[in-house]
Amino acid sequence: MPDSLSFNFEQNEQRPLQDYTEKAYLDYSMYVILDRALPHIGDGLKPVQRRIIYAMSELGLKASAKYKKSARTVGDVIGKFHPHGDSACYEAMVLMAQDFSYRYPLIDGQGNWGSMDDPKSFAAMRYTESKLTAYSDLLLSEANQGTVDWVPNFDGTLEEPKLLPARLPNLLLNGTTGIAVGMATDIPPHNLTEVASACIRLLEAPKSTVAELCEHIKAPDFPTNAEIITDKKAIHEMYETGNGSIRMRATWEKEDGNIIVTALPYQSSGSKVLEQIAAQMQAKKLPMLDDLRDESDHENPTRLVLIPRSNRVDLQQLMLHLFATTDLERSYRVNMNIIGLNGRPQVMNLRTILKQWLEYRTETVCRRLQHRLDKVLAQIHVLEGLMIAYLNIDEVIQIIREEDKPKDVLMKRFKLSDIQADAILDLRLRKLAKLEEIKIKGELDELNAESKQLNTTLGSQQRLKTLVKKEIQADAKEYGDKRQSPIKQVEEAKAIDENSLIPTEPITIVLSDKGWVRAAKGHEVDPLSLNYKSGDSFKQASLGRSNQQAVFLDSSGRCYSLPAHSLPSARSLGEPVSARLTPPDGVTFEGVMAGDPDSLYLVGTEAGYGFMLKLEDVYTKNRNGKAVISVTAGCNVLAPSRVNDPELDWVAAVSNIGRMLMFPITELTVLSKGKGLKIIQIPSAKLKTREEYVVALTAMAETDKLVIYSGKKHMTMPTDRQEYYIGERGRRGNMLPNGYRKVSRIEAVSA
Repeated sequence: MPDSLSFNFEQNEQRPLQDYTEKAYLDYSMYVILDRALPHIGDGLKPVQRRIIYAMSELGLKASAKYKKSARTVGDVIGKFHPHGDSACYEAMVLMAQDFSYRYPLIDGQGNWGSMDDPKSFAAMRYTESKLTAYSDLLLSEANQGTVDWVPNFDGTLEEPKLLPARLPNLLLNGTTGIAVGMATDIPPHNLTEVASACIRLLEAPKSTVAELCEHIKAPDFPTNAEIITDKKAIHEMYETGNGSIRMRATWEKEDGNIIVTALPYQSSGSKVLEQIAAQMQAKKLPMLDDLRDESDHENPTRLVLIPRSNRVDLQQLMLHLFATTDLERSYRVNMNIIGLNGRPQVMNLRTILKQWLEYRTETVCRRLQHRLDKVLAQIHVLEGLMIAYLNIDEVIQIIREEDKPKDVLMKRFKLSDIQADAILDLRLRKLAKLEEIKIKGELDELNAESKQLNTTLGSQQRLKTLVKKEIQADAKEYGDKRQSPIKQVEEAKAIDENSLIPTEPITIVLSDKGWVRAAKGHEVDPLSLNYKSGDSFKQASLGRSNQQAVFLDSSGRCYSLPAHSLPSARSLGEPVSARLTPPDGVTFEGVMAGDPDSLYLVGTEAGYGFMLKLEDVYTKNRNGKAVISVTAGCNVLAPSRVNDPELDWVAAVSNIGRMLMFPITELTVLSKGKGLKIIQIPSAKLKTREEYVVALTAMAETDKLVIYSGKKHMTMPTDRQEYYIGERGRRGNMLPNGYRKVSRIEAVSA
């Protein structure tokens, strides 16, 4: 290797990779925690927010000033104090200007600063203008009065305040959210008047408990008129621990039979809420609603209109359902993780937050008073020197005229300080008038009185507390307002059972041979009169209601459930059941069951086994179905038959060679799944070769007549003739009359 490319690694520090990465990640973590994501107890701001506010004050953008382009502010912030991306800086700035995001906005924006529906729809910084709000004066008014520490900016060319001297606990007033490394913070906003009242309570009674402070701070106060519905006990526990959650609910009223939503929970979007409701309507889960409208405008920022289908709809129950299933009700996490006065992040309860802030505020006031006292003493010192000059004016003039170094002579002759001598030498001739002497005496008296007052206040903790208290009261009177988020104890939101939302109309569910399904209104429908696809025909119909489940049985013995109201209308040809389910390959659908959950159905297989099942036992939400009937190899499941009375009904079973057996249904058991009991005897040898198997099975009332279908002809069997086929369960049965032994299906009809 050439000498020019050689490296001397001994001159560089060598460290194990593990140690290096550990330190690098730890440094990064501490930076994110302390200098980016978490707020400080003092001013409640993150560094980027603090720098934006300070940069705007330096630009002269106070509340009384004219607006300036936001791009100018962002440029100053990232160029002087915050060397990060302009878009991130502008987003932080926008957030502080949105009155629906901040309870007490710090920035007054002009132009498009986003909306409740889409907070990020704000215009680019080159189009918007901004200045500080009057409220921001609470953070900045004392910044140049010796109240804060100043630190170099990122390149050491300027200085910026380490913290801002907040006159009120902005941390609680506006709240904040942030995600650091391994920790996060979520502090909700509060009402200024309530927080100020709690601060005064803690000043007057330092041993006040969280419960006592909660007499003043009832709950958070969000920048929305939606209701806080968290119970008082949970709110107190949240303030006691610094962790918890707050739940908000939209407010609504009835107008001309319609529901008018007038306020949404914090950070909820009206358009999103309407999308959520519309999705339920399209899925036929909200038949109570007929239409939706968004009538929000400048006069009514939130006005969502929900139009019920009829005046018989229970609006209260409907809204409780919507609260449970949409963003009309939301929960907000509370985690009061704050950088305390010791510079370390910690989760604080309400008392700790207010106590530490009052310590910060008291220290700030002390520094302000001391700064003022230092100025007053300096001014007194100068004026005392001037008084000496006035009392010895002729001699002073003579020294100035005759001496080469009058400053030194003056200092020695009258025992003046360097500052006093300079002040005398800097006097203008016009200041030598008699009136000026009187004026200086008056000013000295005022300054001495102020100095005495400042010393008295600084030397007394009680006077200091009184001063802090009066200032908090004055600020609360000027900037305080009424609570926006009312606190209510309300009925718990509960999603209405989907079935109870659906009108209970009688319907007939029709299944075809090819597995197509549809539902016709009413129970008087003749399924045979409906149109079917070419090559398809009627298989089975079941009577139910629109708010019930339709249960389909396939040839492998699996059951599937679908809401009856979701089935296509009988005016169409329907749709394949398999389109909404996932049955095994090669199976066919053999029947459909509907009715009340406790309805009983008779089910069986071609092998001659069967049982009764309760409908609710086979309900399933699984698209793959639920195994219910154990099927002998080579056999299929028979169409199910509804049981009217499990104590009085009869069972009729027919084989393919024309043997029929009837017996009381009480001889069968009710099972949730299984093979069942033997209904009619089929020789196993003939079953294997498919010479003989069961083709039809039905349950019938004692007075019913049995209709036997054989090809295109059918026979209604007389009641006295039916007795010929009655026997014990599991017997072979008797042969049907000639011409009706090739049975396709049997049906029980009322006499």
